[in-house]
Amino acid sequence: MTTRPRSTAGAGPARGRRRSSHSLDAVLDATVQLLDEAGGAALTFRSLAARLRTGVGTIYWYVASKEELLDRATDHALGPVLEAIDAVPEGEDPIDDLRRMAIVLFDAIVERPWLSAYFMRSMEIQVTSLRLYERLGRPTLRMDLTPRQRFHAVSAVTGFAVGTAADLGQEPPEAMLDDGADRDELLHRYADRWRALDADDYPFVHDIVDEFDGHDDVDQFRAGLELILAGLRLEAAG
Repeated sequence: MTTRPRSTAGAGPARGRRRSSHSLDAVLDATVQLLDEAGGAALTFRSLAARLRTGVGTIYWYVASKEELLDRATDHALGPVLEAIDAVPEGEDPIDDLRRMAIVLFDAIVERPWLSAYFMRSMEIQVTSLRLYERLGRPTLRMDLTPRQRFHAVSAVTGFAVGTAADLGQEPPEAMLDDGADRDELLHRYADRWRALDADDYPFVHDIVDEFDGHDDVDQFRAGLELILAGLRLEAAG
């Protein structure tokens, strides 16, 4: 998490600019649509202006740079995610609460993998991101942990959820695109190559290859999350 300089654009129009006919929400809605379709590399002020059917100056009315636009779009897209996490009721077990919140975050990043590149990148602009991080951390306040342990625990859960979801949201390999192979077929091909390796050189790969072949990515995420939460439970009990 890094701190970016405060933009002169702030949360609204800058002094001296010609008034825009679009609202900030409309600009951010269009930005999120473009990011959903093509990711951050394809986002330009020109492409965004074309989507809005306006001039590039409209964008500059609200933001001073592409970096600020990305931060604001990220915060905008995370609004419904925060609402969903806020809706998680407090249960008797804080670990269960943290698990449910982590799954909500994971599902959101799988749906929009571009969010992983900008999540909590700006403490000044991304207020929603910070509130989301706060909500993820609150269950740990009900556990017998030190501040350092809480920080490491929530960082581990957040990083695992965001990172794993981002991996799942990557573009499929060229081999899949070239011959029309689906995910299961591609996994099966890789698994067959692993099976052909020398078992003395790759004992671990041979041991797990049947689990890898056709595995479910969501199940894999949940199993990894359970390992992290189990460690957290042991740490709180110790």
